[in-house]
Amino acid sequence: MSGKDRRALRAAARFYAVQALFQMEKSGQTVEAVRREFETHRIGAEGADGTWVEADVAHFGRLLDLAVNYQARIDQLTDRALVAKWPIARIDPTLRALFRTAGAEMLETDTPARVVITEFVQIAQAFFSEGREAKFVNAVLDHMAHEAKPDAF
Repeated sequence: MSGKDRRALRAAARFYAVQALFQMEKSGQTVEAVRREFETHRIGAEGADGTWVEADVAHFGRLLDLAVNYQARIDQLTDRALVAKWPIARIDPTLRALFRTAGAEMLETDTPARVVITEFVQIAQAFFSEGREAKFVNAVLDHMAHEAKPDAF
């Protein structure tokens, strides 16, 4: 598998992880139930409305587990990066899921901070193609990265 293919599979895993965390928050489902649904019925699955893209399932699962297991730590880091009047509990649930997934990858994996920022800004652009959210995500993740991995800058 080429590096380009591997990057695309990891990018898809990140996207699915954001969706899964959003779904968990909205539905109250457990991480195990959501993981099973995504791995069985979404990632690479064919349906009436087309085929879902393939993803690095291991990376998807790892990001989900890390985001859930370290949610309090990630949320605290995110809160420090947000304007004081806007704690993470008050932001859009899609952005909250995005920050939790990005924070998990930034804090608990060896993925370079700049790669995490770039990848999740692209995800923000996919979810919010019309708005300024991508710039907001870039600013918050940059702040998080400078605190979490200051040696990377």
